[in-house]
Amino acid sequence: MSSLTEVDWSTIPAPQDDGLADHLPGMELPSIELPATGGPAIDLSRQAGLVVVYAYPMTGRPDTPLPDGWNELPGARGCTPQSCAFRDHAAELADLGVSAVYGLSTQSTENQREASERLNLPFTLLSDESLALSHALRLPLFEVDGMTMNKRITLIIRDGVISKIFYPVFPPDRNAADVIAYLR
Repeated sequence: MSSLTEVDWSTIPAPQDDGLADHLPGMELPSIELPATGGPAIDLSRQAGLVVVYAYPMTGRPDTPLPDGWNELPGARGCTPQSCAFRDHAAELADLGVSAVYGLSTQSTENQREASERLNLPFTLLSDESLALSHALRLPLFEVDGMTMNKRITLIIRDGVISKIFYPVFPPDRNAADVIAYLR
């Protein structure tokens, strides 16, 4: 484990369930194309089979400081450990029938591409920079330094319908293992 993924979660405030995701299970995804790091835009409503989408606030860049007080914001810290956990469990998720894993944030595709390459992610990151999907699904959001970001949530989608959510997600580095336990 690198220092980017080693976090003492006891020093980070845990997010509380604010009820902002209660409406999501059973919801059909709207047809919205999202820019993707791996090529053409992706419409999650058209993805067949079992799909995992983990939404996260933002992945920091080595050349850019995080927003002031980032570690003190409940649920903000942990995007890199969460992405690395999904990377490390990608084969196991595929063995359990997951046809695709996607990371989703409101960051630009350019920022996501940097993170995807640096972290060697074997899956695509989707940009909801326009907030089209976040607003259509009424995903939980928060603002910091003038930026609107997703609260950390994971969606299990079967043939375009949300069948299960994980919210709030904490600690983020265990999210992939929690998804695997649910799928088993």
